[in-house]
Amino acid sequence: MTTTSQLSSADASIARFEKQTSRYGRNTMLIGLVLSLIGPIYIAFFSGLEITGSMIWVAFLAVAGTFGVLWFVEPLTYFPILGSAAMYQAFMIGNISNKLLPAAIVAQSTIGAKPGTKRGDLAAVMAICGAATVHLTSLLLLVGVLGTWLVSLIPADVIEVARLYIMPSLMGAVLVQSIVAMKSFRPTVIAIVLALLMNFVLVPLAPTLGMFATAIVVICSILFSWLLRNRKTTYSTES
Repeated sequence: MTTTSQLSSADASIARFEKQTSRYGRNTMLIGLVLSLIGPIYIAFFSGLEITGSMIWVAFLAVAGTFGVLWFVEPLTYFPILGSAAMYQAFMIGNISNKLLPAAIVAQSTIGAKPGTKRGDLAAVMAICGAATVHLTSLLLLVGVLGTWLVSLIPADVIEVARLYIMPSLMGAVLVQSIVAMKSFRPTVIAIVLALLMNFVLVPLAPTLGMFATAIVVICSILFSWLLRNRKTTYSTES
């Protein structure tokens, strides 16, 4: 009886958390949107630069043509791992793929929480809080206070090597951690094969596909993983 009441209380707490997260998350994102638009609006209408509506639309279309595909790919890619609450955090903070997503994956793997479960969502939320705190603290100390001095001590060739290899090494670690955490062999193989096919076969043959390569690979990975899924497997939901 005690266990049943504890489970009911936990479910009620999770439901209240998700409801409040949705309300405050939307409001916070709207406030962030308004604040981010104040500067451009001031420049466009009150700076005297004579910016016309056609200039704004051309600039918007140029950005949309380059990054517009990410507006759809990133939410579809990140949501299964982060969950709704952490998604609000992630898109407000930024640096999702190279900071927040790795933190969430490592946290979930450490405590054995599967992505997409309530436990996994809470782990992602706490991991992002920790990552943001560490990031802001390190920025304050290592960049704001000691930044110029530390950079002067690092040899130029070391900085150049770091710029060249740090992102591939980071993304490789995230990829391996994701594979270990998800433990889904078939979708992993499908995603890797499609990515290799896109990068080494399709893009060299049709370079214009490079702009949409990520979106195509993500969508095709989802489609082929669903079509080639093991229909005999019974999935259980972790509470």
